[in-house]
Amino acid sequence: MKITILGIATTLIALAACNNGGNQPANAAKGGADTTKASPTTATPANDAETRSASPIKALAGHYFDMKNALANDDGQGAADAGKAMVGALGKLDTTALTSDQKRVYRDMADDIRENAEHIGANAGKIAHQREHFEMLSKDMYDLIKKCGAGQTVYQDFCPTYNNKKGAAWVSEFKEIKNPYLGKKMTNCGSVKEEIK
Repeated sequence: MKITILGIATTLIALAACNNGGNQPANAAKGGADTTKASPTTATPANDAETRSASPIKALAGHYFDMKNALANDDGQGAADAGKAMVGALGKLDTTALTSDQKRVYRDMADDIRENAEHIGANAGKIAHQREHFEMLSKDMYDLIKKCGAGQTVYQDFCPTYNNKKGAAWVSEFKEIKNPYLGKKMTNCGSVKEEIK
């Protein structure tokens, strides 16, 4: 009797090991139970990723990136359009999903972000003026994105030659340098200083 029970147990263990090897997704797709459990450490990043992708400032950051890309292409009208879109996004931004600390940071910066976006939006024919305001806007957007997320991984870039070699930073949605301060004249001038997840 003991030998029979031991034989059955061994067979069941062997079958379970074989089925675990690569058929799990198929079993789950057929309605079978998914026996994998996420540990607390693996569940947290997934939840954080969902939170970041649902960031209330995602649309605002998107318009900022449009502005940055327009300036990198010496497109003052595109930058102006993005500035106007940023102002509109500020008016629609739902802060209920933000923590109290994030709301405080947003409140501290919202007026400055609006003012700089309005200046950029009103000065399509004055790209040097737009770039001055973009520098100030970039400081606030960096702080806001750092605190609230942008809904994606972003990068803080730095150009050492802008403004008589005082330099200036900006935030980008990709690693490749596209300099909004020097435009087509020196599009690749700069380097990534920080990755923000």
